[in-house]
Amino acid sequence: MGFKLCKCFSSKLIQIIISVCVFCWIVFLYRWTNTTSFTKINKQIYSAESKKNFKFGENTERNSRLNKAGIVSNGEKKVPISFHNGEVKNNSVSSSEEIDILITFTNAKTKHDLQTKFKTTVSSLFKYSSVSMTIYIIGDKDSQLIAESILKEERHASVYRMVKLDIDPLIKKLDDIVKEMQKYFSDSQHSYFGQSLFFLSIAIHKALPLDLHKVIMLDSDLKFNADIKYLYELFSHFSTDNIIGIAHDAQPVYRHTFSSYRSQNPGTRVGEPSPDGLTGFNSGVLLLDLDRMRKSALYNSLLNPNIIKNLTEKYQFKGHLGDQDLFTLLSLDYEKLFYVLPCSWNRQLCVWWRDNGYKEVFDLYFKCEGKINIYHGNCNTPIPD
Repeated sequence: MGFKLCKCFSSKLIQIIISVCVFCWIVFLYRWTNTTSFTKINKQIYSAESKKNFKFGENTERNSRLNKAGIVSNGEKKVPISFHNGEVKNNSVSSSEEIDILITFTNAKTKHDLQTKFKTTVSSLFKYSSVSMTIYIIGDKDSQLIAESILKEERHASVYRMVKLDIDPLIKKLDDIVKEMQKYFSDSQHSYFGQSLFFLSIAIHKALPLDLHKVIMLDSDLKFNADIKYLYELFSHFSTDNIIGIAHDAQPVYRHTFSSYRSQNPGTRVGEPSPDGLTGFNSGVLLLDLDRMRKSALYNSLLNPNIIKNLTEKYQFKGHLGDQDLFTLLSLDYEKLFYVLPCSWNRQLCVWWRDNGYKEVFDLYFKCEGKINIYHGNCNTPIPD
């Protein structure tokens, strides 16, 4: 009796142990199978999302080319990134949908007024922008760090990427052209507008990578009152001959600098106000079609010191305002190279020439009707709130 009871108990115990083992094995297989499936699915999703979201490979390659050219700053931010609502994210907008913006910002470490102007420029830019932007900061390393900090602080909800371009190697790359232009369009290399940075726009197409096609180049003393995408859309208004978009100067500055030529050529359009005159330009806001600038045999042939010398002699011209002097001089004989931006996209506020000999004709140059899209506080003029 005792033996049978023990045998029965042992048999039941073995059955229980086997059942528990089978149950545990089933649970293990179930959990392992589901974990494997979950892992595979997540890897597939992650891979798909990575391919979908990481769309700035072209710009990474562009940055690599800039780096090889020696004009991208060393440091942590060589690869373009975007800041959005306080988070650093890969840019999910393709480069073809981005607007490329160049801003020269240098010697800012000790110039707090320049920092304030830059802050106004980018804060207002971000306030109205509805598009993704790549912002290239041309400057020294200290200024780039200041710019980076201001951009982060003022970003609002904008999506942007910042690329740092070192000004010294950039100037060195364009030195042959810039030095020759400084002879004709500055009082001296040591004057304010005699600095090389005020000549970069004339040959920037020779330094930037080929996959950068169109850029908006801005001064750092602006205030936006409209979405920059509408400014960018003006590229589509270019005629087949236009390579650069630029606004007329809002003062009679070139009426003055061409005064000798004007006195000897009564009735000339040179220095006359718009819409019919060859007024001259202000380069605070520039639309640069880099592809057309690269391809234009005419434009590139004009970046020749002998041709510039002949033009300055023909028009008895000695400039002092950097790149805009060159563009103005070229427009006298090659008007079709330039698309004239509406004054509302570069509403200059300086009135210096009104108080220095040109009060009677000043308003013919200064008037600008309609909604103002960009205010330009040139010659340190306060910008309205």
